[in-house]
Amino acid sequence: MPEKRMPERRCVGCMQSFPKASLIRITCGEQGLVIGDQKAPGRGVYICPRPECARLADKKNAIARGLKRPVSREEMDRLIRMIEETVPEGGSHGGQADAR
Repeated sequence: MPEKRMPERRCVGCMQSFPKASLIRITCGEQGLVIGDQKAPGRGVYICPRPECARLADKKNAIARGLKRPVSREEMDRLIRMIEETVPEGGSHGGQADAR
């Protein structure tokens, strides 16, 4: 039987593809950004769990473009802070080798 393929998604920060499970999904809800809920309804974007990817996505305005709605400075700061607290600088992609 052929091996089952893992779904991949592209990080809006570094633009590299990784297994879906190793990325953070961001959607927009009524109260602002919903971070990390894989089952949240609506348009979503994915980002690596690395602070530098979050900062790059912020600089490129990639999350707002992907969600097709403005993202406030407070929401971006909350996302970057959450990633910094979760994974130390230079963290991995869920065990995946960094292709850069």
